Amino acid sequence: MNELRQKIAGRSPLRGPFLGIPSPMTTEIVAQAQPDFVCIDTEHSPIGDAVLTEMIRAAQLHSVPALVRVRSQQAQNIAAALDAGACGILVPHVSTAAIATDVVRAARFPPQGNRGAGPARAAGYLRDIGGYIERARRDTVVMVQIETVAAVDNLPEILHSNLASLAAEDDRVRNLLEALVFVDGADHVFRPALAYSPAG
Repeated sequence: MNELRQKIAGRSPLRGPFLGIPSPMTTEIVAQAQPDFVCIDTEHSPIGDAVLTEMIRAAQLHSVPALVRVRSQQAQNIAAALDAGACGILVPHVSTAAIATDVVRAARFPPQGNRGAGPARAAGYLRDIGGYIERARRDTVVMVQIETVAAVDNLPEILHSNLASLAAEDDRVRNLLEALVFVDGADHVFRPALAYSPAG
C-alpha cells in the first residue's frame, strides 16, 4: 500500500490544494511545498488531457500524490485520469448507490471492475503493464462527492451498496474500495460517513 493509502486507511488528517490552473509550472511550485497530495480539478477548469498528464508528472517530480477530480462519472474520464498516472480520482455528483458502484467498477481492472488496460503513461507505455495493474489494484484511491440533496438522502444506500460487497472479495479490494465520502454542507452525515468501513 502506498503512503497516501496508508494515511487514508489510518484516518490521518490530510491537507492538499485543488489546482484549476492548466499549468505544470504552477503544479510544480505547489508541489515543492510538500502537501499530502494535490487534486487537479478537471471538472471546473479548462484542463485538458494533455496538460493533465504534464501536471501529474510535475507533482510526481516532487513525490506528491496527484488526485484528479474528473469531469464526470463517465468511465472514459475516470480511465483517462488514471492512465495519465493519477494515484486516484474524485468523482462529482454521485447521488445513488448504482452510480457509486459504476464509478468503482470503472476504476478497477477485471475481475473486480471493467477498466481496460492499455499502453498509457501509468503502465510505462506498455513496458510495465503487468506491474501497473497489480499496483493499481493495491493503491488506487477512489473517492466520491456527496453534494446534492438526493445524495444525502441516499447516503446509507451508497455506503452499503456494492462498494461493500466488492470490498469483501479480498483485502486488496477492501483497501481500494474503502471510499472516502465528501459531504458538502451536511455535518450531520459527515461523521457517520467517515466512521463507515466496508464490512467483510
